[in-house]
Amino acid sequence: MRTFRAGLLACCLIVALCPPVEADPHHPSSREVKRARQAVRDRSKALAGATAELVTAQSRLDELAAQVERLVEAYNGELVRLRQAQEVHEQARARLAAADAEVERVRQGVVLLAAESYSGLTTMDPVIGLMFDRGDKEGFLHRMGVLGQLGGERAALLSGMRDAQQVAAILRTQAVNAYAAQQAASERARLAKAAAEAAVARQQRDTGQLRAQTETLQRQVDAARTRAQLMARRRAEALSLAGLVSGGSAMGDVAANWALTQLGKPYVWAADGPETYDCSGLTMRAWERAGVRIDHWTGTQWTSGPHVPLDQLRRGDLLFFGHISDDPGTIHHVGIYVGRGQMVHAPQTGDVVRVASIWRGDLVGATRPQ
Repeated sequence: MRTFRAGLLACCLIVALCPPVEADPHHPSSREVKRARQAVRDRSKALAGATAELVTAQSRLDELAAQVERLVEAYNGELVRLRQAQEVHEQARARLAAADAEVERVRQGVVLLAAESYSGLTTMDPVIGLMFDRGDKEGFLHRMGVLGQLGGERAALLSGMRDAQQVAAILRTQAVNAYAAQQAASERARLAKAAAEAAVARQQRDTGQLRAQTETLQRQVDAARTRAQLMARRRAEALSLAGLVSGGSAMGDVAANWALTQLGKPYVWAADGPETYDCSGLTMRAWERAGVRIDHWTGTQWTSGPHVPLDQLRRGDLLFFGHISDDPGTIHHVGIYVGRGQMVHAPQTGDVVRVASIWRGDLVGATRPQ
C-alpha cells in the first residue's frame, strides 16, 4: 500500500512538472493540409474559368478592332485615291488651258485673215494691184502662182484652227471626266469617313463594357498566379523591351528606333502624328525618318517594297494583318518590326502605341519599303 502511494505521487509530480504537448506550428495538421489542397484546387478552377472568359472577351475586342481597322484603312485608301484624282484633274486643267491658248492664238490669225479678205473686197491691195499690171502671159502665170501660195497659207491656217479646236475639245472632255472622277472620289471619301466614324463610335460603346470585363478578369487571372510568376513575367517583358533598342545606320534601324520613341502616344484613326497615330500613319512617319516616302494606307504600303519571308525579318520591316486578296482593303493593320519577334504598332481606339508580339492569327506577311 505504501509502495502504491509512492508510485502515485511520483506520477503526479511528473504530470505537474511536464508542460502539455502543443502542435508544432511548422508541421500543419492534416486538416490544414486538406484545406490548403482544396484552396489550390479552387484557385486552379477559378484561374481556368477566368482565363477562358478573358480569352472570349479579348476575342470580341479583337473582332471589333479588326472591323474598325478595315473601315479606317478604307478611308485612308480613299484619301490616297482622292489625292491622285485631284492631281489628274489639275493636270487636265493645265493641258486644257494650254490648248485653249493655242486655239486663241490660231483664231487671231484667222480673224486677221478674215479682216484682210473683207478689206480686199472693197479696196485693192497695192501688191495685188501690181500683180495685175502685167498683161502678158508670163505675168498671168506669176499672178496665179502668188494667189495659189496665198490660198495655201490661208488653207493651212484654217486647218490649224480646226486641229487646235479638236485637240481642245478632246482635252476639255478629259478635264470634265477628271473632275467627275475627283467628285466621285470625294464622295467615296466622305462615305468612308462616315462609316469609319460610325464604326469607331460603335467600338467605343461596345468595348467600354468589354474592357471593364477584361480588366476584372485579368485581375482575377493575376490573383490566381503566384507573385513569383507575375514578377517573372514582368521581368521578361522588361528585358525583352530593353533589348529591342539597338544602334545601327541601316534605314530599317532608323525607322524601328524612331517608332520606339513614340510609345505611349494615343491611337486616333486617320492620324499621322506627331502626337497621335493610327497604324499606317505611324509606319508612314517611321519610314519617312529613314528617307522613304510611303502612302498613309496599308493598301499601298503592302506593295511599297519586296515581300519578305517571316524567317528573314529585319528591323524596320512592315508586318501586315488581315488576309490577302485582290482587294487591298482586306489588309487592315500594319506594324513595324523591332526585333525578337516584337513589333511597334498603334493598335486601336482607346489604346496607345506599344510593343506587341508579331504572332497573331491574322498575320499575312511582311514588306521591306524602298
